[in-house]
Amino acid sequence: QLFTEGITNKLVACYTDEGMEDAVLVRIYGRKTELFVDRETELRNFQVLRAHGCAPDLYCAFQNGLCYQFLPGIALGPHHVRDPHIFRLVAQEMARVHAIHANGSIPKPILWQKMHKYLTLVKTDLSPKVSNPRSKQPIPTSKQFIPLLGAWVHASPMVRMLCTFGWAEGVLLLQRRIHPFHPPAPRAQLTPGPFLGVKEVDYGLYPSKETQLQWLLSYLQAYKELTQGQQPHPEVTKEELEALYVQVNKFSLASHFLWACWGLIQDKYSTIDFNFLRYAKLRFKQYFKMKPVVTALQISK
Repeated sequence: QLFTEGITNKLVACYTDEGMEDAVLVRIYGRKTELFVDRETELRNFQVLRAHGCAPDLYCAFQNGLCYQFLPGIALGPHHVRDPHIFRLVAQEMARVHAIHANGSIPKPILWQKMHKYLTLVKTDLSPKVSNPRSKQPIPTSKQFIPLLGAWVHASPMVRMLCTFGWAEGVLLLQRRIHPFHPPAPRAQLTPGPFLGVKEVDYGLYPSKETQLQWLLSYLQAYKELTQGQQPHPEVTKEELEALYVQVNKFSLASHFLWACWGLIQDKYSTIDFNFLRYAKLRFKQYFKMKPVVTALQISK
């Protein structure tokens, strides 16, 4: 069975039992994705997550893919994660992933490295001005990208941990608990991807501040329980909550920007049936719209 939701890799379930009880998943890497995905690091992270019960069993890796355990369940979409009960479970599971390196074995951060790689690819592999017959609007040129990094470079110091750059629709599986499937980055990279969808991104669904604070409260409580041995539902101060809210929203710019560049690269190389150029334009538009708003946010002294 070919799963068609993926827009980076191709995923096939192989089985003989009609109920898929014996199914295994085979992930075939998307065309040219090795240009912007470090597959060795991805494999190591997969193994680390598995060792901590946060990923399925990995059976083998080969030159252009992986074979791993099939977990039956419901792939969560935007309508699922708007349910407060479910998004609290998501927050708690993300805290489990982030607590893996809390013992001091801090992974090397790759946000800036990834940013540089994407910018280099856009600059060298794509024309200076990306255009397409399907669109009358030009995509910003690579010369416009460089000055935009300041919004993140001068952001507040971040806590580094194992996490994902894009937890989008379908990346979260509701089984008996939530399973996230995905490298080291700031904790503030907790962007609300699943709320928005992927095939049809709707920024009208972007969670309100109130919803974000509820999500972050569940996250911080779970993280404190896991890393500090505190009792269930430990106290989270208003200052802690507000600081993480500001950091997350500032780093949402990084998410918009990275995924926009990703869309441009995929538009050139991918064989998957998806309008990557349209997706890139949506992310760039949201980046420019939100940049003055979120850069104005300040953490209370």
